Amino acid sequence: MASFNVELKKVVDDSYEIELGYELFDKLVSDIDSGLVGNIKKFAVVTDDIVDPLYARPIAEKLEKAGYFVKVFTFKNGEKSKVRATKEYIEDAMLDSGFRRDCCIIAVGGGVVTDLAGFTAGTFGRGIPFINYATTLLAAADASVGGKTAVDTPLATNLIGLFNQPKKVYIDIAAWKTLPKRQLCSGLAETIKHACMADREFFDFLSENTDKIFSFDKEACEHIAECNCRIKYSVVMKDERESGLREILNLGHTVGRAIETVSEYKLLHGEAVAIGLAAQAHLSKKLGYMTENEVKAVENLLEKAELPIRIPDYIDREELVKKLYTDKKVRDGKLRFVIQKGIGEVVCFGENVFAKPIDEETAKEVIYEL
Repeated sequence: MASFNVELKKVVDDSYEIELGYELFDKLVSDIDSGLVGNIKKFAVVTDDIVDPLYARPIAEKLEKAGYFVKVFTFKNGEKSKVRATKEYIEDAMLDSGFRRDCCIIAVGGGVVTDLAGFTAGTFGRGIPFINYATTLLAAADASVGGKTAVDTPLATNLIGLFNQPKKVYIDIAAWKTLPKRQLCSGLAETIKHACMADREFFDFLSENTDKIFSFDKEACEHIAECNCRIKYSVVMKDERESGLREILNLGHTVGRAIETVSEYKLLHGEAVAIGLAAQAHLSKKLGYMTENEVKAVENLLEKAELPIRIPDYIDREELVKKLYTDKKVRDGKLRFVIQKGIGEVVCFGENVFAKPIDEETAKEVIYEL
């Protein structure tokens, strides 16, 4: 018998730039002209039906004028589209349009778009480059940065996907003005999460400047965009593939994702996360890591951002408890929660351990409190 050792050791540099600004269409085209994705001349612009006319078509037209081959692939907006069937639709449409391995995907939109497009790019032709052009606060705060891409399943959100880093991320703050207020509020949930887990000063800023964000004050919006990127970058840089520290980005998401699924996506992602943040704050108080006043401060900020902090009556509590077990942090059938420590920190439970096993009865008590 013979055996062979296949040595495939290599160093991969997945570094990329995040550009914050206003109306970045021309900068995107200029970067591509300057070799952002090498010599690629074919671009698949992936977007949803709301963003299509606002941003995707103008970007496609500018690229076409610059001499590139471009096609726009559009799907229905909303979390219900973030499924394998939509990914399959995009892949088949790209193949029918002549796209192969010599192309690049540009994701233009919010978190659903960047998740789907990034996942598609990771598997299409066994991997092609992609660029994120984020048009929502939610995408700017979370989905477009960090390289986690996924689709939802009937069981739970984000269970199938991969880590895939973009070539560059553009955060167009000007696009926030076209968001419905409910979507803007939804994006603030992930922003508040970042403050709760990592930056008390940022938490205080948000508490004092919520109205400025809703009025699109330039300085306030730029500040929250920069803080979101700084906080998330500081975590992803140390733990790209969620081997430990990166779990803290799931603060509020154990309950939040379960609520999002059980509500059948009546709640937006940020709305569900907001309730999850309130739930984890109550759990943290129960475990002795937060005071009553700190819990109230978190809930007050969420309410200032016009986000819910209580579980809607139409959600079955028992079904919700069962759904908690679909969370990706579950280990050996045990629920695990990231726990907030005061405001601006999370609890570390050991070397590179940032989630704590919680018995079902304790989790149920918190859920019934809300």
